[in-house]
Amino acid sequence: MGACCSIPSKTGLHSHATTNGHSSGTEFSSMTTTTAATTSGSVGRRSQFFEAASECSNGIISDSGLILESPNLKVYTFLDLKTATKNFKPDSMLGQGGFGKVYRGWVDAKTLSPSKAGSGIIVAIKRLNSESVQGFAEWRSEVNFLGMLSHPNLVKLLGYCREDKELLLVYEFMPRGSLENHLFRRNEPFPWELRIKIAIGAARGLAFLHGLQREVIYRDFKASNILLDSTYDAKISDFGLAKLGPADEKSHVTTRVMGTYGYAAPEYMATGHLYVKSDVYAFGVVLLEVMTGLKAHNTKRPRGQESLVDWLRPELSSKHRVKQIMDKGIKGQYTTKVATEMARITLSCIEPDPKNRPHMKDVVEVLENIRKLNVVPDRSATKQTVSTSSRASPLHHQYGYRAGALGVERKRAAAGRLRVENEIVA
Repeated sequence: MGACCSIPSKTGLHSHATTNGHSSGTEFSSMTTTTAATTSGSVGRRSQFFEAASECSNGIISDSGLILESPNLKVYTFLDLKTATKNFKPDSMLGQGGFGKVYRGWVDAKTLSPSKAGSGIIVAIKRLNSESVQGFAEWRSEVNFLGMLSHPNLVKLLGYCREDKELLLVYEFMPRGSLENHLFRRNEPFPWELRIKIAIGAARGLAFLHGLQREVIYRDFKASNILLDSTYDAKISDFGLAKLGPADEKSHVTTRVMGTYGYAAPEYMATGHLYVKSDVYAFGVVLLEVMTGLKAHNTKRPRGQESLVDWLRPELSSKHRVKQIMDKGIKGQYTTKVATEMARITLSCIEPDPKNRPHMKDVVEVLENIRKLNVVPDRSATKQTVSTSSRASPLHHQYGYRAGALGVERKRAAAGRLRVENEIVA
């Protein structure tokens, strides 16, 4: 939408097309068929999500986050969105993935009604691929979660369309693209100050989800799902795989295994048991990417280095070795103390045992303290890089929306076909 190790190809895992034709990782899924019985419309009224997740008066969760009693979304017709995208013209496409394609569209700033190109505000419109097996389930999940939750570090869903076989979602436009694009697809290194700012914003988004009365497990945290607004504020996107956390004092949700190689927690890969702390593991993987400038999983690296976590975990406990693994392109933009503390919180997040991983609210606090520690004598290089990164690039190369996750069945190596348990949350 990752496993932290290389798995033989006989398992049926494969890479999906992603935004701008690049692959950000191998996606996988142990899937079951979505039946008509599970696809009854829950849009536009008080939903199961509100009943389960909110026991707070007026729906207020925190100073900056809110849970709504019903989705506050605009309902579009298919004709509306054809108009907004100039009939889904190829030059309006921003990206694509297993869910379908994402297009640039235009709507009125006040009414959100479709408008002509260049008039109003830009939005991102995701259109379901009719051949997507899990498409409706992911579409419904996006509506139920993003339609009910409001937080500065979650991408805003503005509306949706469900008409015959057409399923579409309309989001706010995020002009700076994704963290993945800036870390791995730029000609110049992405400055440290922006890396830590983005990490803090994304951490706040996860902390909000985990802090709800009924926790939300995001399940697909990775650099490509962290989108950036015009000032590089981070917002978590793509809630197609999100699940409500366990109820009745249980510690985990048992569900089919889905995600992207390199990011998924080991306990989830091995058993299908999904914990809130599984998100914390994935966040730690992203922190390692932020530190090193290297992708979580890359089969083109030498043998034994395909998984960033498996390769570099031992280095994180050594102050000297941490300095060696930091991205060379940002040398001089951070202090030794900052690198050491980043390694410490990263190592804590990727602990093999989920019980030993920190809560996201504690991760936020640590990262904010790390940012305060970072006082370097000369920031001229950083300022120059920030200035360079602010220059506009062609929109279809700059934009970072992925179009959803879809994988193929994963087989357990030792015991044959992975047993899919009944999910706690339908």
